[in-house]
Amino acid sequence: MQSKFLQSVEDKHKKADVPDFKVGDTVIVHQKLLDGQKERVQLFEGDVIARNGAGIKEMMVVRKIVQGEGVERIFLIHSPRIARIEIKKAGQVRRAKLYYIRDRVGKAVRIKPDAKRQQALEAANAKAAAEAAAVKAAAAKEQTSTTGESKRAAKRKAKADAAAKK
Repeated sequence: MQSKFLQSVEDKHKKADVPDFKVGDTVIVHQKLLDGQKERVQLFEGDVIARNGAGIKEMMVVRKIVQGEGVERIFLIHSPRIARIEIKKAGQVRRAKLYYIRDRVGKAVRIKPDAKRQQALEAANAKAAAEAAAVKAAAAKEQTSTTGESKRAAKRKAKADAAAKK
């Protein structure tokens, strides 16, 4: 049991946008990496074979096959280095840890799909995409309505201004 002070500090650092994924799901982890002076996002797609810990110390083990060799990575779910986690496919398993997959090869590695959760995921993704499109359209409409001119006229005006500066 944690003290309420420790709990309050951890709650500040927890991410709110962590999806509800389970062991057996196929996820895409967007990880921020420093590449020289630039920061870029690298994707790691694989099956979640374990989930450990609680609170801010919660982590997951993601496994994928690269050139016939199994690669596992452990990610802290609430780490600032994790940009986001996407659920690609919902899987249905009857174990909390899928370490037995390490010994399997080929078709034996497959995880049974969970059709009900997959439909719910697709519906949620479609809803989120529709909301994002609506926000984007509203922003575009607001931009054109504030200036009172069409996009084509704005482009022409920008082009003319650029030519005049030369």
